Amino acid sequence: MTRESAGGGFSRRQLLLGGAAAAGAGAATALGAEAAWRASAGGEASPAASVVASATTVGDAVVPFHGEHQAGIETTPQAHALFIALDLLDGVDGAALRRLMRILSDDAARLTRGEPALADSEPELALVPARLTVTFGFGPGFVARAGATAPSWLRPLPAFAIDRLQSAWSDGDLLIQLGADDPVTLAHAARMLLKDARAFGTVRWSQRGFRRAAGAEASGTTMRNLFGQVDGTVNPAPGSADFADVVWIGDGPRWLEGGTGMVLRRIAMDLDGWDRVDRPGREFAVGRRLDTGAPLTGEAEHDEPDFGAVSKLGFPVISEVSHLRRSRSDDPRERIFRRGYNYDDAPVGSSVSDAGLLFAAYQADVDLQFVPIQRRLDEADLLNEWTTPIGSAVFAIPPGCAEGGYVGETIV
Repeated sequence: MTRESAGGGFSRRQLLLGGAAAAGAGAATALGAEAAWRASAGGEASPAASVVASATTVGDAVVPFHGEHQAGIETTPQAHALFIALDLLDGVDGAALRRLMRILSDDAARLTRGEPALADSEPELALVPARLTVTFGFGPGFVARAGATAPSWLRPLPAFAIDRLQSAWSDGDLLIQLGADDPVTLAHAARMLLKDARAFGTVRWSQRGFRRAAGAEASGTTMRNLFGQVDGTVNPAPGSADFADVVWIGDGPRWLEGGTGMVLRRIAMDLDGWDRVDRPGREFAVGRRLDTGAPLTGEAEHDEPDFGAVSKLGFPVISEVSHLRRSRSDDPRERIFRRGYNYDDAPVGSSVSDAGLLFAAYQADVDLQFVPIQRRLDEADLLNEWTTPIGSAVFAIPPGCAEGGYVGETIV
């Protein structure tokens, strides 16, 4: 008789093969004992004992995947975001792109409903949709492989003097933009979609961002970046005609009508340097009060700034080189929809932080809307002292699709 089977105990093989079942039986016995004890004591069984699953407002919320426009743009921003860019493999042609987008769209639709992907190896992780959205964007390389005509603005942005761009955060053929109010939901969805895409492309970069947790602030509160600055006050209202004019493409390549143009800029923020600036200096650079977000000439966040107002000494109250003044244009066409997220990576060396902003901007025409704004900021903006763009990418976001269809069906 071997040592494994000696005596009346379990063998190693029995422990290995039957351990899970034994553990399950033991847990069930323990839970039953606890429930019985609580019942005899006149109390109720614990949630663990009675295995009660209660619904949650955050976890159960669903944003439909299908529609005229892709979700994740007009959607109220979620607490967590993940932007992933892929480079297509050699030999991936239009037919392969069609297969890829069918697979991605099908699994994205399932995951956003709180259902497992088709070949989901961890289906339990898919059951909490938490307002998951998946948005796809096409870079110049994708459009070329599809044999389609690209809009004139679908190319890297012009060079700006303040840029210190790194290839690790720039460009890409295919964008997968994910948003959710739960980071586990986000991570699982990203993994499922990347498994779908691994036969077609490789990850070029992945950038994760965050805002306040869902429910931490009143709905409609403008986000703050890690400078403590209210960020995104002047934005067209989602669902309005103004939003549609600024964001959705109505005149361009037919495959892109109903879509939009996206610019993603990774902006490093020198928080250590910002720490050395006093509050009046910070507000002078921004052009707004840090506590309320109001312009220096107003009392509330959404008050219209008075750029003609001067101090007792005759100087402009809102500096001509403040961020507020430089980002504002008298041309109504030069407007964008901002959907930013903070990032905070591990600090390097003696620095306390490696943090910044993932600045996602959506507009119908990048050249007419985004580029002029960025040129003014490049020429003179006091915030440039503490901010440095280190990543930049431009994508065409195609329109949405109906059930049974797929994102990108207008181009491949």
